Amino acid sequence: MDAAAYCFPAVLLLFLLFSSVILCNGHPFQPKNPYQRTPSHARFAPHNYKDALRKCILFFQGQRSGKLPPNQRMTWRGDSGLSDGSKSNVCFYISFIVLNVILKLTHVFVYQSRGLLQLSEPDEAGRQQKGTVDLVGGYYDAGDNVKFGFPMAFTTTMLSWSVIEFGGVMQEELQHARQAIRWGADYLLKATQQEDSIYVQVGDATMDHACWERPEDMDTPRSVFKIDKNNPGTEVAAETAAAFASASMVFRNSDPSYSSTLLNRAIRVFEFADKYRASYSDGLKPFVCPYYCSYSGYQDELLWGAAWLHRATRNPIYLKYIERTGKMLGTDEADYLFGWDNKHVGARILLSKFLSCLIKYDLKASFNRFLQTFQPALVHKVQGLQVYKGHSDNCICSLIPGAPSSQAQYTPGGLLFKMRDSNMQYVTSTSFLLLTYAKYLRSSRTAVSCGGATITPKTLRTVARRQVNYVLGSNPLNMSYMVGYGARYPQRIHHRGSSLPSIASHPQRIQCTAGFDIMHSPTPNPNLLVGAVVGGPDLNDMFPDQRSDHEQSEPATYINAPLVGALAYLAHSYDQF
Repeated sequence: MDAAAYCFPAVLLLFLLFSSVILCNGHPFQPKNPYQRTPSHARFAPHNYKDALRKCILFFQGQRSGKLPPNQRMTWRGDSGLSDGSKSNVCFYISFIVLNVILKLTHVFVYQSRGLLQLSEPDEAGRQQKGTVDLVGGYYDAGDNVKFGFPMAFTTTMLSWSVIEFGGVMQEELQHARQAIRWGADYLLKATQQEDSIYVQVGDATMDHACWERPEDMDTPRSVFKIDKNNPGTEVAAETAAAFASASMVFRNSDPSYSSTLLNRAIRVFEFADKYRASYSDGLKPFVCPYYCSYSGYQDELLWGAAWLHRATRNPIYLKYIERTGKMLGTDEADYLFGWDNKHVGARILLSKFLSCLIKYDLKASFNRFLQTFQPALVHKVQGLQVYKGHSDNCICSLIPGAPSSQAQYTPGGLLFKMRDSNMQYVTSTSFLLLTYAKYLRSSRTAVSCGGATITPKTLRTVARRQVNYVLGSNPLNMSYMVGYGARYPQRIHHRGSSLPSIASHPQRIQCTAGFDIMHSPTPNPNLLVGAVVGGPDLNDMFPDQRSDHEQSEPATYINAPLVGALAYLAHSYDQF
């Protein structure tokens, strides 16, 4: 056969492969609603998932820091942290020495000398002093008044992933989801303004936790912490890159200029994360631990960040990076916990998306045969993704009750239980992964094999739906763990702003320790933090609803973020839009 005989099929296969890669990575030509169908009849829905979705997204407005916009819907909140990033001297910090005398003085001296700490004091006018950095905005992570960059970046990534996978069915809630993503992304852009430097925290958590006061009139030090090339923090930098890359896909069609800004920043920040490797928990341990220590190391974030950059840019250099460094970054680790600290499972499922797309377009076999003739090295790269598909399958098998390799623990009422402290974060993240992976499997017309048992996409969706239903009230206590949803929900959540009188009802300042009387009281919170999902029940399905119990009663942004995608899917599947 002469060369001309190879030409047409070769060009055709390459064209089809390129087309599939474009379609699988959020190209503008991707259908807006990949689930569009003609409803046959309305199925009975155990919950109003559409209402839960609306409230789940609204929650993020209650966590906002900075100058609130005119369209703020969580109206009991007010402006806060308007001077975040403004430098001051040590005097304001010293006034709080009684909280931790020797330890804190040592930390201030050491960390200021290394350039990792800047001390700030509140400025009600919000004026920026000479030589300062603007760190106004962003989100408070949970029930306190600190802005932690690590979980905030993960929250932004998961909100973006929710929209990327299920935004096409969100209808009127899509604009609100985009607003929530942009609020986080705008702050992260400020925090990464300087090259090879990221501001990763505003506020001293130890001193913040010594007070119980509203964010609107907090007077604790707004200390600023950063990482740079001399004091790296790979995990928070790589997660921030993932946040930018994923968010860039969300705004690719609606705001191309903003999308381009985010993607360019993602590339730059990931280069910084990869070039200067060290854990931020080592350099900033006294200030980020035990709150958001990186216990899993930074390898998972590098894999996660590269996976997102591969998907957002379609640049093969990131696939090559993953192939070259995958084993070193923990590809083969059998850890099935997915959350703000450990991203291995999420990265594997994300990478399996590319392989499922090749199968979907019926290109894998024919393309491999073609490449085996002309470019065997490329076959190896495509086949290298199989390992991520295999690990993703193993994770799924570990979660399915009754599967031969099931390892997951469930409460008597059926809730996935990973740990007592904020267990709902793993329930919502796992539910999202199950639905997303089911989408990938359905797209490629494949299933998961678990020790001889075949697990279909329908099974994954069933398990995820049961978890979400439990969160919304289908549980032994008949309690919704989302504030404001259902007839019965937590009344005394561990949240300063929600538990104290609002500025509108009580304009006088509530001093640092004065709020603890309310914190320890049995009275319900006066301000409804609508949509907040709390840490949840214990292993026996018990929930005391005590404000002082932060493990079970505290909400967090990274609990809600993956739930957005899960609720969007379920609302659509029951024809609620």
